[in-house]
Amino acid sequence: MPITPRKASTLAFFALLLGIGYLSMHAAPVLSDEKYSYHGDTKWRTDFSQAEQVAEQKDKPIVVYFWTTWCTYCEDYNRNVYSDPAVQSSLDDFVLVAVNLDSDAREPSRLKQKYNVNYPPQHVIITPDGEVLTRISGYAPKQDFLAYLERAKQKSNGANTTNGGGTK
Repeated sequence: MPITPRKASTLAFFALLLGIGYLSMHAAPVLSDEKYSYHGDTKWRTDFSQAEQVAEQKDKPIVVYFWTTWCTYCEDYNRNVYSDPAVQSSLDDFVLVAVNLDSDAREPSRLKQKYNVNYPPQHVIITPDGEVLTRISGYAPKQDFLAYLERAKQKSNGANTTNGGGTK
C-alpha cells in the first residue's frame, strides 16, 4: 500500500509534535548528579535513606519535595521561592530531599504511596521518624511557603518536647 503525500505529511506532523514534546520535557533547567538535585539555588538530596540518617543525627525535620521536569509550578518554585534568601535561610533548619515523580525506581514509588502523592509539586514535611508535620499541595507563594515551614518547625519542636527531647 503506497503512502500518499497527505499520509506522509500527517506522519511527519505527528513525528514533529512528539519530538517537540520530548524536547520540552527534557529541557527543564534542573541540574543533578548522583547524590543531589539542584532547584533554584537549593541543593536537595536524592537518597531518602541517607536523608533520614542525616535528619536523625542532626535532629531536624525533613522536607520531601515531589517534582517532575515537566511541572511548570516546580519551575515557579525554582524562580520565585527557593531562590529567595529568606526561604534559603529557613530551609537550613531542615534536611532536604527531592523525589522525581517521573523516576521508575522503586524508592520514589514507595514514597509516593507512603505519603499519598500523585501530582507535582508537593512538599511533605516529616519528622526523622516519618511522621507528617505538614503538607504543601501544589504551588505556595513565598510568604505562604515560609509560613508552612514555620508551622512544621513549631510542630517538630512540640513533638521533641513531648517526647522528652531538647530544643534545637
